[in-house]
Amino acid sequence: MPLDPFDSSPANAFKVKIDGIQIPKVIEVTGLKSEVDKIELKQQTDDGKYVVRQLIGRRKPGEFTVTRGLTDSKTVTDWLKTVMEGDVSGARKTASVELLDYKGETLKTYNFVNCWVRSVELNSLKAGAAEQATEKFTICYDESTVG
Repeated sequence: MPLDPFDSSPANAFKVKIDGIQIPKVIEVTGLKSEVDKIELKQQTDDGKYVVRQLIGRRKPGEFTVTRGLTDSKTVTDWLKTVMEGDVSGARKTASVELLDYKGETLKTYNFVNCWVRSVELNSLKAGAAEQATEKFTICYDESTVG
């Protein structure tokens, strides 16, 4: 069901999937962006006027970052290990981020192709801290679509 014209999608309702499997305990997703190159065409007109035109270039690959609560799962670190070992075919996956409405139904899905994990980072560990440990990982992709 579409949103009421006066409503917007909540930013706190989303799912992240890698190869169709939902990633648990996701706290934040950043860097969702679709982009194309810009080509500048600089030229002189017949009457000597200098003109700069902006042309549409090629679609750009990209990356996004997922932060989740730390668990005993080694899925992401094993994925990074596969990348570091140079297993290109084993490292490539698909990913998606689904935006949900207030009822939990999918409003929009960002799909990513030929994904691989570039980095995995833990948050700061501090004696006496009263916060959860998190794992942040960055996923690179070749192509993206929005459906």
